[in-house]
Amino acid sequence: MGLSIHYSGSFNPNASLQAMIEEVEDIAKIYQWSYYVFERNFPKKSFDNPYNDEIYGIDVTPPGCETISLCFLSNGKMSSIVNLKFYCDSKNKEEQRYLYMLSTKTQYAGIEVHKIVIHLLKYLSGKYFSEFKLIDEGKYWETGDEKVLEKNFQRYNELLDTVGNALKNFPINAEETFEMYFERILKQIKLKKKK
Repeated sequence: MGLSIHYSGSFNPNASLQAMIEEVEDIAKIYQWSYYVFERNFPKKSFDNPYNDEIYGIDVTPPGCETISLCFLSNGKMSSIVNLKFYCDSKNKEEQRYLYMLSTKTQYAGIEVHKIVIHLLKYLSGKYFSEFKLIDEGKYWETGDEKVLEKNFQRYNELLDTVGNALKNFPINAEETFEMYFERILKQIKLKKKK
């Protein structure tokens, strides 16, 4: 739980992966973000299906933020090392969709890091990506409005505080199942909201 961004897309076959990685490395160094570079160049017959077992691109991790995967499979579609490990061999069609769905929680990194990440993704999507889609739970991607972003961060912080307090103040009873416990906590949260 926490304010996150969700994104997917493909690499523009007319762009340079090496150039994108170099730009992201420079940005990571400026902001002192940790980063990890995977393969810097796609194979000769890139963007063919099926994909191989390599990851191409770069991961960056701002302080307090989950890793932002700017990586692709050999078929050119965005993925991550974690998604590749979990879903590459799945025969389940529903699970296979997760191979190309990326999410990053920015809640604990704060508003300023969230804004930088969104601006970075806007820049990269215009220059290096195709078919790029992003859902921002902070609504900054869609609106560019800092007040909207601040309001959404505040709402998520309040929600996390409320749930944390409920878990601390209402421990599970010995006879309760987890379902019963969470139903009881949700009732307490709703009562508190009414007051």
